[in-house]
This record gives sequence, structure tokens and C-alpha cells, in this order.
Amino acid sequence: MLYYLFTYLDKHFDIPGAGLFQFITFRTTLAVIVSLIISLLMGKRLIDFLHKKQVGETIRDLGLEGQSEKKGTPTMGGLIILSAIIIPTLLFAKLTNVYIILMLITTVWMGTIGFIDDYIKVFKKNKEGLAGRFKIVGQVGLGLIVGYTMFFHPSIVVKEKIPAAQLATVKTAENTKRTASSYYVAEAQKSTKTNVPFYKNNEFDYAKLLKYFGPGYEQYAFWVFIPIVILIITAVSNGANITDGIDGLATGTSAIIGLALGVLAYVSGNIVFANYLNIMYIPNSGELVVFAGAFLGACIGFLWYNTYPAQVFMGDTGSLAIGGIIASYAIMIRKELLIPVLCGIFLVENLSVIIQVSYFKYTKRKYGEGRRVFKMSPLHHHYQKLGYSEPKIVTRFWIIGILLAVITIVTLKLR
Repeated sequence: MLYYLFTYLDKHFDIPGAGLFQFITFRTTLAVIVSLIISLLMGKRLIDFLHKKQVGETIRDLGLEGQSEKKGTPTMGGLIILSAIIIPTLLFAKLTNVYIILMLITTVWMGTIGFIDDYIKVFKKNKEGLAGRFKIVGQVGLGLIVGYTMFFHPSIVVKEKIPAAQLATVKTAENTKRTASSYYVAEAQKSTKTNVPFYKNNEFDYAKLLKYFGPGYEQYAFWVFIPIVILIITAVSNGANITDGIDGLATGTSAIIGLALGVLAYVSGNIVFANYLNIMYIPNSGELVVFAGAFLGACIGFLWYNTYPAQVFMGDTGSLAIGGIIASYAIMIRKELLIPVLCGIFLVENLSVIIQVSYFKYTKRKYGEGRRVFKMSPLHHHYQKLGYSEPKIVTRFWIIGILLAVITIVTLKLR
């Protein structure tokens, strides 16, 4: 909202400083600051309110050290994260931008599903919470919204490089002219292409999965694209949910991922950097950097209260929303195939549960007695069983997360 106000003031009244709101970097900085302030100020008040209402976490006895002390710790702290994301985005982002609209829908959609789950657990005293099938329905619903919009919305286009001989000059966002040897792009077009590392030109077209069906296969690409979007959103949101098992792990990991996604959005939405990295230029996607700033500030601010020993847990209100945000964001900037690397922590946590459950069931059928690969799953609990303290586990996972984020960004130049 403030973007439009200051643009109007700059245009009609020439107020000093109003023009700064035209710069994404300036609005992103404001989004980070405001998000931090909201999460820090709101955090204390919400924690006191939750204590007053006795909205505490119900802890299952898993035989983990320090587990009993967590009983009664306020949950549903994800409301802090949601508020600290939504308010700065509404203030500083271009609200007519289709990517921003989709991200706001994603945040509210997944946050609502998580809130219902937490509400049932806390107020209805049902430890199971929202039935798993309803969570899946919600995730699939979001996948349909994001996938359909990405495929059919006329404003969601990409520009790809063309030979320099076909273009003499190009006008940049700064209204300066440079020769085609510096950078050059073709006309904007609809595309199901995405960026992928270790592949020729760093691009992969989902439509090619249907090329064996003969000429005109491109028009049916949505039958492949939308299911992939649904799968990614479901997997990442569940991965974030599973990772939120010890103090600060999911929040800190998500902050690292959010920072990396912000960098990727900036280079994808900037014609100069997109040309240098030889990746698709995605018009208007640079606005997502403002959202990434709000997301980063929200996660860091929440860490103030969520680091060991946690004063509040985010609950499914936060973890499901965080996972949905990361997945949708990556899809919008066409970096979703980098998720296995960037979200490696989420992936490993997910796989540890799948491997543990599958192996237990297999050995129970074969030997009549279930056996385990890990002492406990998800993986962070395995290390707790080995005697590692929560802060040590979390810090080492953060370090790995930083390494994965750096590798993800570097892969843009690997072909």
C-alpha cells in the first residue's frame, strides 16, 4: 500500500525520498525491519496471552532428554510468523503483482490449515489434530491454485536469450541502452520451462515429458505441470512440519532457505543478472524479493522466542505455512528442481521417517519383529538419542543448511 502512496507523492508533489519506494532493495530492507519489529513486539504479547489461555503443547513421552520441561510451552506461535509476513508485504509490495497475490494466498491458505490443526489439538484436546486426509486435501487445493495460475495466467511469462545478431540494442530497467553483447532477451512468452543444474542451458521443459504423444503435445503440458506442483507443495510443507521437532530447527533452517530464495528471485527478476547467469529472465518476479525480506525477518524475529529453551512453539500454524511458502516461492521463480538441494534438511528429515517406517514394517512381516534403521525418527531425534544436546544438533543442521544454500546458488553456473 505504501508503494502506491509514495509513488503518487513522488509523481505529483516531488517529495524528497518518495522515489526510494521504486527500488526493490529499499522496500525489501523496510520489509525485513518491519517484520522483525512486528515479530519481536507481537511475540511477547502473544506468549503472555497463550499462557493466560493455557494454550500449551501436549508432549508425548518419547524418552528424550529435556522433553518433560517442554510440557505446557505455548504453541500456535506461527501466528507471529504469519503476521510478520503478511503485514510488511501488504505495506511494501506491489499488491497488483500476480506473484505477490499468489504468495499471500499461499501464506493464508496453509496458515489456516495449520491453525485448524492446532486448534483441534489444543482446544478440543484431540492429540491427532486435523485428520491427515484433510491436510492433504488442503495441500492439493493450494497446488491446484498455484499450478493453474502459473500455467494459464497471461502475466506469468518468461524471456529467453536469443542470438545477438537478432537484436541491436535493448533498453534496461534503468532506461539506459547497452549493446546486445552485454545482454539480450527475446519477447515474453508462456513457457513450462524451469531452471535445473547440471543440464544443458540449465533449462528443462515439462512439456517434453509428453513429446511421445506426437505434434501439439505442448498444449497438454498442464497435465504434467500441475501434478508436479501439487507434489512439490505437499512434500515441502510436510518436510517443514516434520523438521519442527526441536527448538529453533525449522525456523532457522527456513530463514536460511528464505534468504537463498530471495537471492534467486532477485537474479531471475533482473535482466542483467539473468543474462550473466544464462538463466531465464522472469518479468515482475523481482517483486518477490520484498516478500522474501518479510519472510526472513519473520523467521529471525520468531527465533528470538523459539531458540533453546523455547518460549513458544510455532505449531502447525507456522510449519505448514513455511513449507507451503518455500515450495510455492521456488515454483514461481522456476527453481523448484533445486529444492532437493536447497531444502536438503527437510528432505533428509522426510526420508528418515519414510525409511524408518518402511523398514520397520518390512522386518515385522519378514521376521515377525520390527527393526529400526535409526534410534528414532525424524533424524534430529536420532541424534538426541545418541546424546547430542538440542543446541548442538540445531547449530550443526543450520551449518549444513547454509552450505546447501551456497551450493544451490552456485549451481546456477554449473552446466
